[in-house]
Amino acid sequence: MFRLDYLSCLLTVASTVLVGRKQWSGLLLAGINSVLICAIGWRTSQYGFIPANLFCIGVYVFSIRSWRKQPHQPGAAVGGGD
Repeated sequence: MFRLDYLSCLLTVASTVLVGRKQWSGLLLAGINSVLICAIGWRTSQYGFIPANLFCIGVYVFSIRSWRKQPHQPGAAVGGGD
């Protein structure tokens, strides 16, 4: 049987790389990973993982909406306050 923990590991690395590259699709992968972690928590009776990851899913949805609404400005500095 396929191990869900290995899939979660792969999704964690991939989503981290994508978010590091400022791609909102990384948040989508992170959300999918959080659903997977909820399933792992349920199957292993480690119920503490579920509320934490449901909260993370909410943060990801909010962040994706914010990122998608921002106009894309090529060459704009991140955090620009200078």
